[in-house]
Amino acid sequence: MGNTIFSKIISKEIPADIVFETENVLAFRDIKPQAPVHILIIPKKEIPTIREINGKTDAVLLGEMIDAANEIAKKENISEDGFRLVFNCGNNGGQEVYHIHMHLLGGRKFNWPPG
Repeated sequence: MGNTIFSKIISKEIPADIVFETENVLAFRDIKPQAPVHILIIPKKEIPTIREINGKTDAVLLGEMIDAANEIAKKENISEDGFRLVFNCGNNGGQEVYHIHMHLLGGRKFNWPPG
């Protein structure tokens, strides 16, 4: 396992407000929320950026992340009004932790395009 903050959350070295966990996926509340509901959904498999995803071997894992987002959105009561899912990739894309993660944002109206 790597040395990112997310790998330490997965191994429970660092506490987090975990809202969902399976064998392959972990989800927890963002410590700097940008919406009333802001949850990070991460694979337990370490993949630094979207660029390193292999569609042939990682497709099921990405599907599990989407399934987790849908389940969490229902639990957080944001499923009906809508929510946003975001992956950031690389420095210019706003990625701060180099372990892929999907932001689940909801509980307010979002504008387009994002900033």
